[in-house]
Amino acid sequence: MPTTASQAPALGADARRPARGKSKLITVALAFLFGSLGVHRFYLKGFPDKFGWAHLLATLAGAIGIASLVTGAGSTALNWTFAVAGGTSVIAAFLTAIVFGLRPDDRWDARYNAHGKPTRSGWPVVILVILSLLIGTGLLMAGLAISFQTFFESQVEAAKALSQ
Repeated sequence: MPTTASQAPALGADARRPARGKSKLITVALAFLFGSLGVHRFYLKGFPDKFGWAHLLATLAGAIGIASLVTGAGSTALNWTFAVAGGTSVIAAFLTAIVFGLRPDDRWDARYNAHGKPTRSGWPVVILVILSLLIGTGLLMAGLAISFQTFFESQVEAAKALSQ
């Protein structure tokens, strides 16, 4: 019995190409080094990935916000909003490096490397996870300290102005 076009299995561009596995070490390294730009997302899911573009835009907004805060240009509230968006992108990138690095190799292979060579995480992944934890935690604590200091200084200035 001949098959018609509607009965034939759909062969898209992905079905014709052999599936390429994604390296866990490369993904963790990209998240550690360039994660705030979304490079690890583009590596895993390609350029149409919305969250990769969100990382990139948040980092750009953060750079604009910090530059505006330093120069004193624009609205302070808007500049802080942009700076927080950029900081969130940076912290999320380090957290992603930790999550991907700690994912068991069999779960990594099932999701990102189904047809490739089995993953063997070694010391480079462990070292990148440790560095991500160290730097990410330090940046988070520094960001919180600066934010609280700025808030309380503005409250003190407001109280001084009110008392006079």
